[in-house]
Amino acid sequence: MSVLADLSIFPINQGEHLSGYVASVVQLIADSGHPYQLTAMGTLFETDRLGDALSLIEQAHAILAAAGCQRIYATIKLDIREGPQGRLTQKTASVEARLPRP
Repeated sequence: MSVLADLSIFPINQGEHLSGYVASVVQLIADSGHPYQLTAMGTLFETDRLGDALSLIEQAHAILAAAGCQRIYATIKLDIREGPQGRLTQKTASVEARLPRP
């Protein structure tokens, strides 16, 4: 099974500069050993079980709550598919291969 998760999570009561909070969540995902990709609008990661993806999301919330964040905003998109992993890079590569190159 391959579970692709697109997670954007941050506090909304901690002012305008949130990169420190976001970095703590990205570090959690990096430390999990699952492949991930940081983007300007969120973090994509891939697990082989839905429970693992949901656990990371729950841990991300816990990190922010432990940092004193009383209100946390999150958006989560999941693409759950039977079959092999590796879709985090394969999906992008498939589109890139179809783009005309000069």
